[in-house]
Amino acid sequence: MAERDWDLPATRVELVDDLSPESGEGFLRLRRRRLRNRWEDGELSEPYLYDAVERRATDAVVLLLHDAAGRVCLRSSLRPPLAFRHELAVPADAEVAPMLWELPAGLVEPSERGEAGLRACAARETLEETGFALAPETFRPLGAPVFLSPGVLAERLYYFAAEVVPAERGAPTEDGTPVEARAAVRFFALADALEACDAGRIGDAKSELGLRRFATERGAA
Repeated sequence: MAERDWDLPATRVELVDDLSPESGEGFLRLRRRRLRNRWEDGELSEPYLYDAVERRATDAVVLLLHDAAGRVCLRSSLRPPLAFRHELAVPADAEVAPMLWELPAGLVEPSERGEAGLRACAARETLEETGFALAPETFRPLGAPVFLSPGVLAERLYYFAAEVVPAERGAPTEDGTPVEARAAVRFFALADALEACDAGRIGDAKSELGLRRFATERGAA
């Protein structure tokens, strides 16, 4: 397929007015803007309201930690919004557990800039979430970055992989909040993890993508 076939419409989004409410002390901030689109031919759309959310640290790293045999490290993650899913107008599966198996991941601090900053974040989050102390240069990129939910949040995910020795794992430093406390960290055979994705036992999209990328890297896809 020719490169030009991947060209997207050159649409620009322009700010008409910022109607965001005053931000409090919460983790997320609601941004309410009146926007308009400028199309390729210069024509302007009618103004429209659009809500999004922001946070101080926007982007995140996702970590595929594996041992020499190719077993992958997963971590239990508490996701409190799932506990209130039954209150929402959902088509099915209203009652779900608030715990998920996920690849370790964490937010990139605003000071962690560029490739070196992303690797430093990967090392910091690996220690915090799993207890493995790795040097930043240990990590290798695992595919291109992706957007997780661009209709709501501008977060971009950066994937990194690194080999670890399970016997060298220490205690995770965690972030000091109840959300991260008492998480389980376990190694699974890659084939079992992929089967768990297919069966819905791993219901986290970013983790499934990382596992399948790792499988492709190893020629196991």
